Amino acid sequence: MAQWRERFEALGVNVAAMTYDDRAILVEFQEDKNLGFPLLQDVDIKHVRAYGVLNTEYGPGHMGYGIPYPGILYIKVDGTLAAKFAVPGYRGRPAFEEVFEDVSGIVNPEG
Repeated sequence: MAQWRERFEALGVNVAAMTYDDRAILVEFQEDKNLGFPLLQDVDIKHVRAYGVLNTEYGPGHMGYGIPYPGILYIKVDGTLAAKFAVPGYRGRPAFEEVFEDVSGIVNPEG
C-alpha cells in the first residue's frame, strides 16, 4: 500500500490502514516502517463489523476472531462507503491496479 499511496493522494484520496492490533504494536510498526500514512486501531472490531469484512471462519473465543477479510475500503469524506474490495480468506489481497482504477472512476467519473 505504501507504494500506491502517492498515486491515491494525487487523486485527492488519503490513505490509512486499520487493524485490531494493540496500539503499542501499531506505534512500533509505524516507527519501524515509516509508512507515510496513519495506522488506525479498530477497537472491538467495530469497523470490521460495520463494513461487512469480518472473516467468519473464526468465531468468538477463537484466537483469530476479529480478523477481517483482506481488503481496501474507499470511504468518502462524509463517511459513506463508496467501494469495498475484500477477498475471502486471509492469504489473497485485492489487486491495487483494479482498486486504483475503480476509485479513480468514482473520484473523477468524467474520466
